[in-house]
Amino acid sequence: MADFADKLLGWYDRHGRQDLPWQQDPTPYRVWVSEIMLQQTQVGTVIPYYQRFMATFPTVGKLAAADLDQVLHLWTGLGYYARARNLHHTARLLVSDHGGEFPAAVDTLCELPGIGLSTAGAIVALAHGRRATILDGNVKRVLTRCFAVAGWPEQSSVRRALWELAERLTPERRVGAYTQAIMDLGATVCTRSKPACEACPIATRCQARRAGEIALYPGRKPARTLPVKATFMHLLHNAQNQVLLEKRPASGIWGGLWSLPETVDKGPLPSPGGNLLQTEAPDLWPTLRHTFSHYHLDITPVHHKVVSEAAGIMESDRWLWYPLNQPAEVGLAAPVKKLLQQLESRNGNSR
Repeated sequence: MADFADKLLGWYDRHGRQDLPWQQDPTPYRVWVSEIMLQQTQVGTVIPYYQRFMATFPTVGKLAAADLDQVLHLWTGLGYYARARNLHHTARLLVSDHGGEFPAAVDTLCELPGIGLSTAGAIVALAHGRRATILDGNVKRVLTRCFAVAGWPEQSSVRRALWELAERLTPERRVGAYTQAIMDLGATVCTRSKPACEACPIATRCQARRAGEIALYPGRKPARTLPVKATFMHLLHNAQNQVLLEKRPASGIWGGLWSLPETVDKGPLPSPGGNLLQTEAPDLWPTLRHTFSHYHLDITPVHHKVVSEAAGIMESDRWLWYPLNQPAEVGLAAPVKKLLQQLESRNGNSR
């Protein structure tokens, strides 16, 4: 293992990615935001989100002072919204408990919401230049192949073996460059399918390659059939070209996002703040499927033209008439955003 880091660093100096937005002025804040966004998300997808996020919230103080709705709005489309809620919560803790500064120790960072060992290691290594170990998805793929570590990487015994390997391989010098190098190798060379082994600096020592078994690593997650759930989402559309949205609970699926009112069947319709909505006959749209990590959700959209609304006071923190012409800066669940776009398209075609 003695030359493992040297080979990676030599390759990185010649071929590594060194112009990613978060590599410019790699402060702990910038590294942290990028690492959270990159969890289970491709670099190409993250870059525009990261740039918009940093333009709006250039410092941890700006993020801490923002409304959660604004944060979720900028996150809409990235998915895994708990990441955004944790970012916001952690920013406020950093300001209130740490003077707006990031702790420089892995253990202390891990006490903050949404920061695990690998993310903490990346912050310490990339921003502070201090020795720390990471183990993200790209690193797991490199290590399982190079050292023929069998089994699903999220299995506790396999994960423990990979952490031990990663710790032994992390060098004392140029740790920031090494950290970026091993992530880059997994992202650009040792890819999930069709790895470019001829371009790999550690190909000669790769046990999976020597055995002709690259496709076996990393081990697959045990297969299971995802259950299917169903819901009706109601597009209550008034004459002012507004659609009624309801804020979801802070925790759980789409926590804190604005969504369409849901029912287990076509009715009854919601009555926000005691308002009674009079509508034309509902129009059922084709069902669409949204897949989460642990189940499928079959959504049947129901479009209602609102013809009148009895007077009443709506709870502004729960209900929102969302203007399609001038969309509000709020976080939307991905299928809700898709359905609102469909409604706009249908409106345009009917004019």
